[in-house]
Amino acid sequence: MKYLLTGQETERLTFRLLKSEDFNSWIPLFKEKNVAEFLEMDPKLSPTALCGAWFDKSFHRYENELGGMNVLIDKKTKQFVGQCGLLVQTIEDVERLEIGYSILPKFWNQGFAFEAAFKCKNYAFENNLVDSLISVVHMDNIGSEKVALKNGMTFEKKINNLFNVFSITKKKWGSS
Repeated sequence: MKYLLTGQETERLTFRLLKSEDFNSWIPLFKEKNVAEFLEMDPKLSPTALCGAWFDKSFHRYENELGGMNVLIDKKTKQFVGQCGLLVQTIEDVERLEIGYSILPKFWNQGFAFEAAFKCKNYAFENNLVDSLISVVHMDNIGSEKVALKNGMTFEKKINNLFNVFSITKKKWGSS
């Protein structure tokens, strides 16, 4: 589980593995408009079904060394804020490591996504996991695009006419 940040911390957040007991805390994300599309999931599914699919995919990643999303816990309030992590993705037949992030709606616009994504970037490069990182963002997800740009990434390309790939190299990271 070399790509998981379990036990890592930022100024406000603690990273831990997703647990089955977190299910009800995560459902509110899927009640928001466009979230299913942004996460490349079927928008016709109910919030409960979407959450179930998310959990299945998350546990599959954990079990198969494909990285995964870590739960983000607010150190002060102990509340479940969202998820962020390093994900092994295949983009146009090339295996890449992605920084993925999703924050519960009540915590949007508070800097949690950037704080967690910044930690993931530094963790990956400091531990020599890869020479470059990406974030794949639905073209209509302006909030996530802003996080990728603030995290030092630049637009690399568009895929499937729906998603923008942002990237940063370890060399660029090391020179900033």
